[in-house]
Amino acid sequence: MVTPMKADGSIDYDAAQRVAKQLVADGADGLVVNGTTGESPTTHMDEKVDLVRAVKEVVDVPVISGAGSNDTAHTVRMVEQTQEAGADAVLVVCPYYSRPSQQGIFYHYRAVDESADKPIIVYDVPGRTGVRIALDTYCHLSELEHVKAVKDATGDIAGAVRKRLETGLTWYSGDDALYLPFLSIGAVGIISVVAHAAAHPMRELAEAFDRGDIHRAQELANRIAPAIDAMNGTGFQAVMAKAALYVRGVLESTQMRLPNVGPTTKQIEVVRAGLRASDLLA
Repeated sequence: MVTPMKADGSIDYDAAQRVAKQLVADGADGLVVNGTTGESPTTHMDEKVDLVRAVKEVVDVPVISGAGSNDTAHTVRMVEQTQEAGADAVLVVCPYYSRPSQQGIFYHYRAVDESADKPIIVYDVPGRTGVRIALDTYCHLSELEHVKAVKDATGDIAGAVRKRLETGLTWYSGDDALYLPFLSIGAVGIISVVAHAAAHPMRELAEAFDRGDIHRAQELANRIAPAIDAMNGTGFQAVMAKAALYVRGVLESTQMRLPNVGPTTKQIEVVRAGLRASDLLA
């Protein structure tokens, strides 16, 4: 979920509550706050905690908080404080930029596990972190008490099959374009960007797949493809997610914190066209 902001760059908690309620009404059965799409690198600890509390007040679905950093001690503090604020689980990205060894990655998650009392979702996104979690490391992570699931944004579907089977962890797609392929190899759902505009058909897609109606699932995947391309194609997912909520009339301000810059008129029109092509605008 995006983090709405006022014109001065401060977090708009009232708007966040409105967005959260709308996404649940659209069909989302859980919300992630303080993730990359929520501009987590630019929000501060007290803001993250307050955002968890604000969203928890108004929805009755699980609220997962991003709590990832390339500093293990800081990650532990975020996990502790967002849990205390009411987060039902934490999404912890693999340490980025410093490119730790596989041993370092495991020790990072072990330290988080020791401070956690809620489920941990491992977020594997090598395109952003610069490192890939190895199968052997996944096997060790699965032995930790609170590590329960994976958000897989590796694009490696074949690898995901073996990782899921050998670890027993719950698998989520982390890539909108690979939602249906990941369901086909045992993932249970997706942690999504395009769901800011397409939560209802995405929920329908999963339900169709679960009842064995593969043709309907394919139809829905094809339908939302233009929206996925519009919101993910340039790589500015946080920007385009705010553009989508603006186009939908859910969000009045597309203000962002540097180094992100709010969507241009052209970007807004790209998103508008994508949503129309996917039949997501009234």
